[in-house]
Amino acid sequence: MKNKVFHLSHIDLDGYGCQYLTSLAFKDINFYSANYGPEVGARLKEIISGIKSGNHAKNAIILITDLNLSPKEAAWIEKKAKELEADLVLLDHHITGLNSSEKHDWYHLDIAHCATWLTYDWLKKNYDFDMEGKFKTVVDAINDVDMWHNKNDYFEYGKVMMSMISSAKEINRIMFQKYDIDYKHFLIDSAKKLLSGSDTHIKLDDNIHAIKKEFFISDKNDTKDNLIASYVSSLLSQNKDRFTISYKGFKGLLGYNVGNSSIIGNTFLVQNPEFDFYMDVNFRGIFSLRGHDKLDLSSMAALIGNGGGHKNASGGKIEEYRDSFIYEDVKDFIQRYINDKSFGS
Repeated sequence: MKNKVFHLSHIDLDGYGCQYLTSLAFKDINFYSANYGPEVGARLKEIISGIKSGNHAKNAIILITDLNLSPKEAAWIEKKAKELEADLVLLDHHITGLNSSEKHDWYHLDIAHCATWLTYDWLKKNYDFDMEGKFKTVVDAINDVDMWHNKNDYFEYGKVMMSMISSAKEINRIMFQKYDIDYKHFLIDSAKKLLSGSDTHIKLDDNIHAIKKEFFISDKNDTKDNLIASYVSSLLSQNKDRFTISYKGFKGLLGYNVGNSSIIGNTFLVQNPEFDFYMDVNFRGIFSLRGHDKLDLSSMAALIGNGGGHKNASGGKIEEYRDSFIYEDVKDFIQRYINDKSFGS
């Protein structure tokens, strides 16, 4: 039996709900997340690359949930799956995938249920998952809100869960895809534990702040901002070789859309004194710079982005910026751009 799963899903409650269930059903699984549009194709290529690099051909299941594929995307992933002798399954409920579903027997479309419900049903039928029904209630809650069954018992609870997931942006999903997905699964699991008794939706709403803090606490309690800064800075430190850039001989770390640069940037620099500056750029090319008296960041900001500010805290905008769903593409662009600007100065 094939037992290495590569699971791509959407970036909302329903999409993460699908992954939450498969995380419980399979021991060896890699998760990927995507919004609609070009990111789907980029993540499918990541999956194929992951199968090849890990020598998982003939032992892989490619599972796609809560995302509809265009005819071109469906044909492409089918071709690649056949080449690798991997199993391919898609579970979705969006009518826009009708044409693709009619052409491929692995493309399962059911517009009457949300993708989490479809995944639950698929796991029960094929892997004897949750035969005692422990997870049925949370599945029903996600189904009620995603299909907008506003008269059903768990609709209000599903609404709170949906808001909880949509607001959970503390971990950048492009830089730290695995950790972001783990965080969303933790939130859903924590919500499931509160789904009993009366006024459960109010109880969950009252506890969301504490639930989020619980994920980020390592040794002692603190404010949510400080806990997040410590957690994200730790992730940056663990992966700092991957994120390292340079400017005129100075060593920096590049974040993508991390945000909260004053807290996170300064925390990282304190933890990693060998770095001279911290840079965070968002999807529009707007960047922030933070430093600890190693170089004049206002001059750097003026040079690369017509910006400015203070010696240790500056910012600007790269007008020629090209965004990407892949962090390495962002880093390569920024480094080439900095090199070009530095060479001409």
